[in-house]
Amino acid sequence: MRIITVNVNGIRAAAKKGFFPWLARQKADVVCVQETKAQIDQLSDKVFHPKGYHCTYHDAVKKGYSGTAVYSKLKPVKTVVGLGIDWIDSEGRYLEVQFDNISVASLYMPSGSSGEIRQDYKYKMMDAYLPLLKKSRKKNKPLIVCGDWNIAHSEADIRNWKGNKKNSGFLPEERAWLSELFDKHGYCDTFRQLPQKEHEYTWWSNRGQARANNVGWRIDYQIATDNLADKVTKTRIYRDKPFSDHAPLIIDYDFTIESSANACD
Repeated sequence: MRIITVNVNGIRAAAKKGFFPWLARQKADVVCVQETKAQIDQLSDKVFHPKGYHCTYHDAVKKGYSGTAVYSKLKPVKTVVGLGIDWIDSEGRYLEVQFDNISVASLYMPSGSSGEIRQDYKYKMMDAYLPLLKKSRKKNKPLIVCGDWNIAHSEADIRNWKGNKKNSGFLPEERAWLSELFDKHGYCDTFRQLPQKEHEYTWWSNRGQARANNVGWRIDYQIATDNLADKVTKTRIYRDKPFSDHAPLIIDYDFTIESSANACD
């Protein structure tokens, strides 16, 4: 099973940059998209409903803002639009597709970089979402939450970690929240289940030459229940052509592998 997650920073803009022809060549089973920045009635063109996929969009009430999408080759048994929390769902930040033996979600965690109000909103969403993740893990059904989590977990996930200790996305409280999710609640960072080179990032600022110099952040994840920890067979961050300020994260899973333990490395 190949899963791709990508923040497109405007799906119509990404389409003009060749995102959909690229996607057609990737042979992905599930594609999770964040920051679509479009209302559903603006996506009637067939390009936004790629051939061979069941497509679901969850847009924000505010036009041109936020929004998530999921494309899946297999028709979902059930689709869950939103977390059931009005002030989160009005921004179109969560969309989940459920299959017989696994669920896959597209998540767009808010950024707090614009100021204190949005940082407080981010903390509020983190506080609201954690109990739902814990509840989901207790069901023991495999779940992969793909998306832009807007948090660089460790020093290895950000090039200039010393200069960003007080900036949103690398604050101690945010990083501790992810650590708690991994260490106490049965989830894992699937990208880190395989050996990785140094300086693997998924987002770069548009300022200066951040992308060209690879001064980036790894804030896009596929976070899974730990019963999938040993199913990861291949990881890749696609950087060859920019569709947005984020890069697609591609991870392959092999569910025929017999689990040795429900634990993450």
